[in-house]
Amino acid sequence: MSEQFSELDKLQTELLQNLRAFRQTTTSSFENPVRQDVLTRIEKVIQDIVHSLSQGEAPVLDLSTRSSWSNVRFDKSVGLLMSSDATVTSLRSAFPSAVTKFALVLKVLAMIYKLVQTDSYATKRDMYYNDPQLFGTQRNLDLIVDDISCMLQVPRRSLHVLATSKGFISGDLCYLEADGTRVECHSSSMAVPVSSNVSEITNIVSTAKFILVIEKDATFQRLLDDEFCTRLHSCIIITGKGVPDVNSRLMVRKLWDTLHIPVFALVDADPHGIEIMCIYKYGSVSMAFEARSLTIPTILWIGLLPSDIEKLGVLQDALIPFTKRDESKLMSLKKRPYISSQPAWEREIDIMLKWKQKAEIQSLASIAPHFLTRVYLPNKLRYGGWI
Repeated sequence: MSEQFSELDKLQTELLQNLRAFRQTTTSSFENPVRQDVLTRIEKVIQDIVHSLSQGEAPVLDLSTRSSWSNVRFDKSVGLLMSSDATVTSLRSAFPSAVTKFALVLKVLAMIYKLVQTDSYATKRDMYYNDPQLFGTQRNLDLIVDDISCMLQVPRRSLHVLATSKGFISGDLCYLEADGTRVECHSSSMAVPVSSNVSEITNIVSTAKFILVIEKDATFQRLLDDEFCTRLHSCIIITGKGVPDVNSRLMVRKLWDTLHIPVFALVDADPHGIEIMCIYKYGSVSMAFEARSLTIPTILWIGLLPSDIEKLGVLQDALIPFTKRDESKLMSLKKRPYISSQPAWEREIDIMLKWKQKAEIQSLASIAPHFLTRVYLPNKLRYGGWI
């Protein structure tokens, strides 16, 4: 235990040294108000710690509880937002159960301070490998970065911490990365990884008529192979490969803000698919503090709708029976505040609950091999078959 407190003292000393170094820089070296604001907020945290120590008190860090539904409120125009009176978890440096995380938060604050101060960036992976033994796992580091972002009340991108993207994008789109690299997404057979620094993308050029957010990589690849982006309408397709990472969500939001075109969601007709679509549209509990830059409130559900399954005559063999977990997940979704604001979505959920069956997008291939790209989606887009 004494080693843990020793590490805590070392980290506090490191932070204070960084603060003194910052104080010695000239004001003209910081013309970016966003960077100045982040640095000031970190300084305030450390000054409070120093004040506690000077008073002979054990320092405490208050972190908002980001995993509780009781800490979020629903705003139809934005999605899930962190409540102003959200409960907090107090990390008390005097408590053995909290001292390790307390020390880790200080360590990450020190790393972030250096990044912002020098106007440089690092990926979360880089930060983890700076001291993997200290952090234990990548997830520990990831959660701490999000906790700090929430505590400081600044977007994670303002911390100069980047995450490796898992999503892909293709279609009628080109833009400039932060380093000036021009990215062309027009290839009909190759997808472009979503940028790891979406906030710094500039010069977005596109004549796309809509954006199609796709749940699965396999479906995304099918649309690429069938040249969907050029066959019917000029469009942009993007996938977060399942539950979307923050960069994929930021990318969809940035394109929506910039291009002012409709955004459609293509997901499996199952509880998991609906939840993924809701993350894009309304956000997630854990990232509710950053909802205003992540959600797309106008996103429309184009498919696969449960009501489409019977209309289209999808073969019974292509459907999957519900499990107890599926039913429980769907009932949980139905109770969420945003579902009641979407009566059409609620009716589709009721259909799924009634039949107790689910269907993947790939089930449309049981009708015809290219049914999805040459019949289903074209007809939906032409005749307004979305909700």
